Amino acid sequence: MELTLEAVALYALKLVHEVDGGSPVLRDDPVMVGYDREVFGLLVRQGDLAAVLLKVDQCVDQVLVAVGGAESVLGRELQRLAVDVQCVEQLDELPRRLGMLKDYLHDIQ
Repeated sequence: MELTLEAVALYALKLVHEVDGGSPVLRDDPVMVGYDREVFGLLVRQGDLAAVLLKVDQCVDQVLVAVGGAESVLGRELQRLAVDVQCVEQLDELPRRLGMLKDYLHDIQ
């Protein structure tokens, strides 16, 4: 699950920070500090669902601004998927919903 969480953060931050002709955002980029596999792995091992969801929400909030807000076409679908992720009550419910969010972010980047 840590890889999926890192991928969600990476795709989100690529949408926010990458510009045409600029350097790509990579996993070891400074904007990824706090959103890497090790951080997510620690939170998952600790069972800290609230902290995991907070980090995902922080990434989604940045993307919503980058795509024109929650009322834009891309923003509405992103918001719907993000709400599905935020509704999980246990860590074992997270992978499927997180996978859908990751796939969407990958598709729109």
